Amino acid sequence: MGSWSNLLLIVLGSIFLIALEILEDPELTIGEILLEMIQPTLIVIIAVGMVRLTEQFKIQHETQMLLIRDLETARVEGMQWRSGMSELIKGLSHGIAKQFSDWSLTTAEREVGLLILKGMSYKEIAVMRDVSEKTVRQQAHAIYRKAKLSGRAALSAFFLEDLLLPPNSNNSRER
Repeated sequence: MGSWSNLLLIVLGSIFLIALEILEDPELTIGEILLEMIQPTLIVIIAVGMVRLTEQFKIQHETQMLLIRDLETARVEGMQWRSGMSELIKGLSHGIAKQFSDWSLTTAEREVGLLILKGMSYKEIAVMRDVSEKTVRQQAHAIYRKAKLSGRAALSAFFLEDLLLPPNSNNSRER
């Protein structure tokens, strides 16, 4: 509402300036009056643009501050979760490394396998490892073949399945 009242003041001020100009020189022709109106009109257009631009900057700043706050909250919550789960994470990491070893994965296949488990696409893995996407795809297929799994989802499920059992279930499934 404040910006519209400012705009109204600018328009009224421009009208009064034009009216004063006409009163000072009543012999002005229509062409001269129109010419006199160009400058205030341009000023009004610029002022309106500045008001709108200022409003947009304010909205963007508020949105940015909310995003920064949300990001900081997520970062803190993530740190708290990781700190509370550090032993579990270490155990899971050890279990994954042991299983990769049991499958006789190469170092490159282990890296690709971990990145697949983190949810990265073949393209993202290729960029991260500075290799071609075709190479990553071949390494991924080698992992699936050695593990006797059907693909990416089966690889993730292999490690997550026992973690997601109900609390009273026996989680000693043989692999």
